[in-house]
Amino acid sequence: MAGKFEVYQDTAGKYRFRLKATNGQVIATGQGYETKKSCLNGIESIRKNAPDAKLDDQTVAPAAKG
Repeated sequence: MAGKFEVYQDTAGKYRFRLKATNGQVIATGQGYETKKSCLNGIESIRKNAPDAKLDDQTVAPAAKG
């Protein structure tokens, strides 16, 4: 079974989503959106554009030059 996206409104009335793993742990959250439609578009963007996203670890110091 796959995880699930949950859509909800925060205390400021903005629409947000969270992605939960199958064990119920929140593994990602979305920004605040003004409309529910925009929030759903954010979810669809993730589904379409990141199924094979690569990792860019920017915590690793680049090799010294020179």
